[in-house]
Amino acid sequence: MKALDQLILETGRRFFAEIRREQSSLFNKAHWTGKVMDWAMHHERFKVQLLRFVDVFPALRTSESLARHIEEYFGGERELPAVMKLGAIGARLGGRLGAAVLSKAIGANIRELARQFIIGETTGEAIKNAGSLRGDGFAFVIDLLGEAAVSEVEAEKFQRTYLVLIDELAKAAKTWQPLVQGSAGASPHPELDWGFAPRVQISVKPSALYSRIRPADFEGSVTGVLGRLMPIYRRVIEVGGSLALDMESHQHKDITLEVFRRLRMHAEFRHWQHVCLVLQAYLKETDRDLDALLGWARAEKLPVEVRLVKGAYWDYETVIARQNGWPIPVYQHKWESDAAFERLARRVLEHHDVAFLACASHNVRSIAAVIETASELGVPDSRFEFQVLYGMAEPVRKALRNLTGRVRLYCPHGELVPGMAYLVRRLLENTANESFLRQTFVEGTVLEQLLADPAQARTGLQPVSAVTEITRKPAAPVDARAAPEGRQDTGPTFANHPVADFTDANERAAMPPAIAEIRRQHLGKTYRLCIGGEDVATDDRMPSRNPNQPGEVLGEVCQAGVQETERAIAAADQVFPAWRATDPADRAIFLFKAAEVMRRRVHDLAGWQVLEVGKQWAQAQADVAEAIDFLEYYGREMIRLGAPRRMGHMPGEDN
Repeated sequence: MKALDQLILETGRRFFAEIRREQSSLFNKAHWTGKVMDWAMHHERFKVQLLRFVDVFPALRTSESLARHIEEYFGGERELPAVMKLGAIGARLGGRLGAAVLSKAIGANIRELARQFIIGETTGEAIKNAGSLRGDGFAFVIDLLGEAAVSEVEAEKFQRTYLVLIDELAKAAKTWQPLVQGSAGASPHPELDWGFAPRVQISVKPSALYSRIRPADFEGSVTGVLGRLMPIYRRVIEVGGSLALDMESHQHKDITLEVFRRLRMHAEFRHWQHVCLVLQAYLKETDRDLDALLGWARAEKLPVEVRLVKGAYWDYETVIARQNGWPIPVYQHKWESDAAFERLARRVLEHHDVAFLACASHNVRSIAAVIETASELGVPDSRFEFQVLYGMAEPVRKALRNLTGRVRLYCPHGELVPGMAYLVRRLLENTANESFLRQTFVEGTVLEQLLADPAQARTGLQPVSAVTEITRKPAAPVDARAAPEGRQDTGPTFANHPVADFTDANERAAMPPAIAEIRRQHLGKTYRLCIGGEDVATDDRMPSRNPNQPGEVLGEVCQAGVQETERAIAAADQVFPAWRATDPADRAIFLFKAAEVMRRRVHDLAGWQVLEVGKQWAQAQADVAEAIDFLEYYGREMIRLGAPRRMGHMPGEDN
């Protein structure tokens, strides 16, 4: 009996042979899109400029602004594809007529580029193209472009648009013939594709349905998303369809997981199993999340569907984590994500009695691993399918259809402006150095290397992007007297104190008790002045009220009059000579000690701001972090500037 990896290699070779029979190029180079994409893969600077230009394109409303931006982005390029040279030259020469002609031509080409990845701008166009896909033997799932609604008005519009889309898809679906697998005859379930899959399938992003979604308000976010998602899912069930809950950035992951669980176990919906959750293999936490999901599904006796993807926000997640001093949530090497994908896919297949797998990948090794793992485990074809992105590597999707007979295309649909963000992600994905498609179709990487077991391919690999992994930690306390005399060392390098990461359940759980403890211990107290180390009470007192609950008096603060002010000045004058003579390193110690106290009491101090100033949790914690930064930074500066140094170089001047 052959080893699993050997079977995966053989299936991968058959897959590649099928791809070569379909088409040898990733893009059709006879078209403008193909030529530009091919050029971007070979010229890094052009790729960057192209991405920048695509990003601003929807805002360029006049021929003049379009021509000016073409000149700014591409005018200085030494190397341009032939299809772009004319545009750059025309922009440089200017002229109203030339700019108008240029605007029309470039605009049409950018829209062509967007349409490569977007199934349609209008609902009618999307449904028409979806029907054409079915004619070629492909199923679909449609996703509305746009995410992270910025207002409740926009979120409500998204909900209405989804409801209209479902109704229109349901009407069209009545005219579609069911897809069958291979040479199979009539399906025992003619309303289903391949005998098990609903024809009408949509994918929904949680952040598009609730504008105030945020980790700090976990419960409010879950209920806010569910409030708009449930009518959509109810309509999906009425038309016999399927709904996928998309996974976005890491900050929304736990919210999305909880939304899925509550939707799936809701009394009204328990009977309908066609709701899918997207899981991202590049997240380090997905192993834990999948185990918890499978355990939950068994305990609740509720079958679940999982669309397994690699993940599309790698650079974003890495940069955000580094900026905030958080642990990086995604794997830093591509082989780790690839190995995780195979590991997670196997786990879903092992539980195929309660879990359906949608294998969403263009990586031939990953797909072959799923095919052979399913065979080894005896998983029925009805318990897994394959998904690829619309507009990405047509030869791969056709070869996959020929090999497996059941392929679904993930099809974004919507207007051009929100489509630009999606387009940029797809361009990055296609042209990245580590892209499997690029390595396959452009660089001609050796077949054995492309099909190698990722878990065995660790040596010599670099992080998957130019963004290097730097673990940022809070500034360590400084021993101000550790440096030898004459040196200007300030101890460990300064780094910002991490702001609160409310995706961490422990961080979320720490705030309510801290606020409750403030109320229990301190509410209504009188806060005296401190003069010369003594507490001083005055009759003039100012109440501090909670702006969110004006009737709640947090305390009364004694006010200083002329007598108290003069006494404070005298106390300061008395100790000033000794403080002036104190070594800067000794002074800095007080700042570092204060910073350490603030680190220990971060939730308490943030809680005071929530009550006394009305700040949100994240803002309050950020203020405490900034105060710690001030103490740490200026303590170091005090030490650095405290050592005598020559300030100028003029002859005869000793400053």
